[in-house]
Amino acid sequence: MRQQLETADRVRRKVATKTSQKHKAEFGQFLTPSTIARFMASLFPTSTAHVCKLLDAGAGVGALSCAFLDRWMAGGFNFNSIEATAYEIDDNLRSHLEHHLNGYEGVTSNVIAGDYIDLTTADDLFRMKQPSGYTHAILNPPYKKISSNSAHRLALRRAGIETVNMYSAFVALAVKQLAPGGQIVAIIPRSFCNGPYYHPFRNFILERAAVRHMHLFASRSKAFRDDQVLQENIIIRLERDGQQGPVAISTSTDDTFSDLVTHEYSFDRIVFPDDPARFIHVPTSPVENAMELSDEIRCTLADLGIKVSTGPVVDFRLKDYLSDMPGKNTVPLLYPCHFTSTGTLWPINGAKKPNAITRNENTEKWLYPNGFYCVVRRFSSKEEKRRIVASVVEPASFDNVPVLGFENHLNIFHDNKKGLPEALARGLSVFLNSTAVDEIFRRFNGHTQVNATDLKRMKYPSRETLIKLGEWAKQQGALTQAQIDAQLGILIT
Repeated sequence: MRQQLETADRVRRKVATKTSQKHKAEFGQFLTPSTIARFMASLFPTSTAHVCKLLDAGAGVGALSCAFLDRWMAGGFNFNSIEATAYEIDDNLRSHLEHHLNGYEGVTSNVIAGDYIDLTTADDLFRMKQPSGYTHAILNPPYKKISSNSAHRLALRRAGIETVNMYSAFVALAVKQLAPGGQIVAIIPRSFCNGPYYHPFRNFILERAAVRHMHLFASRSKAFRDDQVLQENIIIRLERDGQQGPVAISTSTDDTFSDLVTHEYSFDRIVFPDDPARFIHVPTSPVENAMELSDEIRCTLADLGIKVSTGPVVDFRLKDYLSDMPGKNTVPLLYPCHFTSTGTLWPINGAKKPNAITRNENTEKWLYPNGFYCVVRRFSSKEEKRRIVASVVEPASFDNVPVLGFENHLNIFHDNKKGLPEALARGLSVFLNSTAVDEIFRRFNGHTQVNATDLKRMKYPSRETLIKLGEWAKQQGALTQAQIDAQLGILIT
């Protein structure tokens, strides 16, 4: 019966080419390829239940439901019958969805037209926290931000759900609707794994469900390549009211799953027991990172007497004070482009970004005293080898001017808005540029943005160790990645 999924996939490809980007953005719509749908359906454990109640919210043309039902028809489940409930708001897709679900014998299908969030949160039984009793849910929810004062946000809040994106709202609602022991498999952006905005969502999920499986794609662009989605996605399986145990982590380069590898990890490597933010880490190697094993990497930035902040100069708000090149009454304005692997390059002739900002009473509060700082770019491209790219600000690079401007696309490590000792700034930069740090950071950070909050949550070597690392770096000149990793290994073992 696999032909039904293939039929749905042909329709998906046809519909996708005729659907405008504006329409897709309006609905946060990215339809699931058959390869991914089939893999997601394969993650559900076998069941001894006789009746399956399946939920597919934001069902599109029905690829996920078809993959699940195809597996059942092929003998992959022992259900006697299936009740399939599918929500779809887009009128252009719903007729295809109904047609595909009606093609299965022994399946009672209920296609619901409308907004899953609105319809679900308006349900009296749901508001009274009574589960709908779904035994299984399979989801590719919409990817779209929810504004803080929107009707969706208020409806979710009344239902006890606090979140900032449609995808996390759909998952939270589905978990809430599952019967005890119910299984959910969803493909969602990995952004929920870290950051303060998704902290309430992480708490909601981890308090109500056990994480059983997570799958990562090595290639950021392959999962939804037909829709040119560059968001890093994760496939996750949760069990409602399950007792948390080891978690299976699988990886593949792309949606062919030809190089699929699976390892099992204890849960304390997924969510660290001492982490109040409950970041979700996704290790990709069973061998523990050297930093995880080291007693030398246990300090917070507060322990070190260091702060990290986002660059305070938001250029479009201060555009009247920006200059292409330095001149009278100006001071350097530093962007990521001013920092290279070989050092600081300032000013840059013909740069797309300004090189200077006027120093006056309107800009003074945004400027930092000239000194040694460690800076980290807030954004990296998907092609870059490292997510964290750190550099050292050297005061001599700017003719020892009294103050500097740091643009908003930089994170700055500082001492109460003053510079750091040179060796400490250099040691921080070396540490942050190490392969070990990059590996750990990627485990909980699934996008190209590096926020100050993420850097605050990390653990660091002692101030003494960082200073030693910086003194060593100062003597070396230009450093290779191999040198950085080797020296860090010596200091933390």
